[in-house]
Amino acid sequence: MSMNLIPSTLSTGSALDAYRQQLDIVSQNIANAQTTRTEKGTPYQRQMVSFEAVLDGAQIAGVRIGEITNDTRPGPRLYQPSHPHAGDDGFVQMPNVNLTTEMVDMIKASRAYEANLSVAKTSRQMAQKALEIGR
Repeated sequence: MSMNLIPSTLSTGSALDAYRQQLDIVSQNIANAQTTRTEKGTPYQRQMVSFEAVLDGAQIAGVRIGEITNDTRPGPRLYQPSHPHAGDDGFVQMPNVNLTTEMVDMIKASRAYEANLSVAKTSRQMAQKALEIGR
């Protein structure tokens, strides 16, 4: 029988990984905020992340990315007749990426990542103190 000296490491590690992935998705959204044509010939669609709990029996053991979905809402149409992707009416269909929303999502994910990192550091320090007491 093994003893887990730092019980929060698995759940904290999974949260760190999930929030890192969310930051990657937010970064992709920001990087493509002006992409009017993808390989499919359509404007870039904002991606959204949903989380789900990882269960160990009846207890929550961590978190992971449940799915990454495309935001299907249309982006704005801008009148730019000289743009290479403008239609016959002079309008360009832009991506549905709102930079303000992305920045809020980035701040939330960064703060959650930092909080989980702090938990991991504190758990490690507590385990080290417990080992010192046992000496």
